[in-house]
Amino acid sequence: MKVCKFGGSSLSNAEQIRKVCDIMLSDPDRRVMVVSAPGKRTREDTKVTDLLIALANARIQGYDGQTELTAVVRRFAIIANELGLPDSCLAAIKTDLTKRMHADHTNSLKFMDLLKAAGEDNCARLVAEYFKTLGCEAAYFDPKEAGMFLTEEFGNAQILPDSYGNLAKLSDYPGLIIFPGFFGYTLTGEIVTFSRGGSDITGSILAAALNASVYENWTDVDSVYAVSPSLVSNPHPITEITYDEMRELAYAGFTVLHDEALTPAYRNGIPVNIRNTNNPTAKGTLIVRQRVNFEGVVTGIAGAKGFCTLNMSKYLMNREVGFALKVLQILADEKIPFEHMPSGIDSLSIVLRRDVFTPDKEKIVTRRLVKELGIEKISVDRSLAIVMIVGEAMARTVGVTARACTALSKAGVNLEIINQGSSEISVMFGVREEYCNYAVKELYKEFFQR
Repeated sequence: MKVCKFGGSSLSNAEQIRKVCDIMLSDPDRRVMVVSAPGKRTREDTKVTDLLIALANARIQGYDGQTELTAVVRRFAIIANELGLPDSCLAAIKTDLTKRMHADHTNSLKFMDLLKAAGEDNCARLVAEYFKTLGCEAAYFDPKEAGMFLTEEFGNAQILPDSYGNLAKLSDYPGLIIFPGFFGYTLTGEIVTFSRGGSDITGSILAAALNASVYENWTDVDSVYAVSPSLVSNPHPITEITYDEMRELAYAGFTVLHDEALTPAYRNGIPVNIRNTNNPTAKGTLIVRQRVNFEGVVTGIAGAKGFCTLNMSKYLMNREVGFALKVLQILADEKIPFEHMPSGIDSLSIVLRRDVFTPDKEKIVTRRLVKELGIEKISVDRSLAIVMIVGEAMARTVGVTARACTALSKAGVNLEIINQGSSEISVMFGVREEYCNYAVKELYKEFFQR
């Protein structure tokens, strides 16, 4: 059995939906189809999810939302009409959207999830109806009835362990299973979503629950590339990559796959195949537990902006037992996760996400560090980007970090931080945000264009 997830660009209009249905029918092992909400048809277009967010915001702010509702219904109407679906299909979608928009919105996070999930849910119903017009045995499966239960964290839910056993029963259905991505239900019956792009997570969960032979993640690129195609023309394609390598690259800015999507597949050893809906004959990129082929010492290079550093120093810091623990406890008290923690003898730097370490949080944390831990010098740099080189072969190769540092030095890029993980498959460089893309391109030249 193969589980196939199709992204928003693969379902943006009727033509694209016909393509994905042909892909599903071309291989009898493709039994499960995970559906995203329709994405952009053109660069200037608006995704259905964004239209739904606009509808939710209108209702939360006290407006009737009719203009926003009309925009969402129009998108589905165009698709339904071009697919030749009966009027009852569109009527059901409009009824569902109207019911959702008139739900209680006292809890804005809960209401937002209810509205956002309508994109995937109604797209899945629409696709199932289209399969039926082709004479196929296909059915829409409601995540609640299937047993997809999540934690009560609106907008950032996590799967509950018992869900895997529930979802495994889907294998008993003989036809095509059409399953909406991105959302599930709390144990009390409320709709709750994963973080944005979470349909990837749904597909991975189903692949793990059903012990699929492969999880095919269909998007709009032929493969994962060694660097973002927006930075380099004709970048080197990656044919095979490990879960660990992909996780590192996703963390540092690769957007092909949601960075949480690999966990269920990884734990169950399910290979993940990134494929292109618009070029289905391309083999794509295979994400596996252990690699067979190594095309170079570095597999990929990525950069991400939006970080900051919390820098502190105190004389004889290294002699103070539990000092770092106390610092992290202050961050934990304020619900601030940290990313990296390079240190010196009397100094400590903590890399944080800027959107989490807000100016208000900064004031609280710095005040507590000085008062409770006696920090003598403290500063915050809010213009940090991280750039990473990733590759399993790096652990067995001498001089990789030296090559990278030399290349960046020759390019005039000053390094704020250097940090290597214990697994030795990645090296992280902290640079000024304005140098992020430039640094990525210079590293690509060093490792792929020499």
